[in-house]
Amino acid sequence: MLKATGVAGVAGLAGCLGSSGGGPSGTVKIGVLAPEPTKNPIGASIAGGAKLAETQLNENGGVNGEDVKVVIKDTKEDPSTGKSKYQELTVGESVDFTTGVFTSEVLLNIMDSIAEQETVHMGSGAATPEATTMVKDDYETYKYFFRTGPVNSHYLGVNMVDFAKSKFDSMGWESVAVLAEDYAWTKPVTKVLTEQLSGTGVDVPVSKRYASGTKDFSPIYDDIESSGADAAFVVMAHTGTAAVVQWAKQQRPFEFGGIHVPMQFPSYYGSVNGACRYALTQNSATPKSKITKKTVPFSESYKEANGKYPVYTGYITFDAIKQYAAAVESAGSRTASDVIPEIESSTFTGTTGTLKYYGKNETYPHDVVYGKDTVWPVWLQWQEKSGNGVQQAIWPSDVATGSYKKPPWM
Repeated sequence: MLKATGVAGVAGLAGCLGSSGGGPSGTVKIGVLAPEPTKNPIGASIAGGAKLAETQLNENGGVNGEDVKVVIKDTKEDPSTGKSKYQELTVGESVDFTTGVFTSEVLLNIMDSIAEQETVHMGSGAATPEATTMVKDDYETYKYFFRTGPVNSHYLGVNMVDFAKSKFDSMGWESVAVLAEDYAWTKPVTKVLTEQLSGTGVDVPVSKRYASGTKDFSPIYDDIESSGADAAFVVMAHTGTAAVVQWAKQQRPFEFGGIHVPMQFPSYYGSVNGACRYALTQNSATPKSKITKKTVPFSESYKEANGKYPVYTGYITFDAIKQYAAAVESAGSRTASDVIPEIESSTFTGTTGTLKYYGKNETYPHDVVYGKDTVWPVWLQWQEKSGNGVQQAIWPSDVATGSYKKPPWM
């Protein structure tokens, strides 16, 4: 019994050490949570972005002269697995800092663990506003959580409305059918669209949250076609491929775009044999979009290291680690209580924009600030060039590499 008690005491101590810069002397340990990093493009990009940040930091003297070591754990997009892997990183590995997490359900399941371990976490995938609402409601408990990106689901919806205001007239989208898969992350998006989209002057004859397991979109597309809508304005991740492939194959008489996570993948065109051509999606960055001076150099360095361009989570994870490192150097400490004020007050040029965080008295404390001068998502259309698919950035204008093209069957 005494031996068992001793082991428990050591495990508890490890957690405390992890919260106050307890990695081995001379090493800054960074824990990374990624879904299936060897085969899932989202998880692979989280891992790849983290490893590239590790390499670059160590090539430039580390952090405060200390080496950086990245430790990656697979969440499998499962809340219970994510929680156990988080504990392995913070208690078992005594990491100084964590990042990653793609699925909102996984993030919400580790929020209490983040608070208990008192270890800074900078999210780089999950978009649910519930996490930063927890920071708002109980700052002292949950102040360790920041979201480096993407902008939360509320602002994803706001950005869709901003895009509509700016581009719908020139695209000829006078009426749209709103389609959203029924997952937790889409609820804040559709709430914004319901409340604000009609205020842009566009008609919304169809607004539908469809079942998460939907595979046959024909009945839904029949309704859109009957409504006479110019386009389907979508919010999709898990069901996106079936939706866009059927739209293209059936050559439906309406256009297609919105937030479509699979279309954000740089390799997606080949995966669906070009079915995504003429469809568009919102994204955090594209390999060729010059959002900041760091965007293209990062994407090219990532490709050199991994043989392919990253998904959006790669950009954001890279930024999170670099911003954390800058905060540690500014504070001269890895202790969370010293680092948090540095992150809160920082303005950091990342690959996806200028990173700043909302204050504790604002609606979404510790969320990355959304706006033209901070983080402003890119809209791209899949087009064909020399027989290959390209992600053509079409908005905002300062990063656009081309213009919107209508499907030829329209």
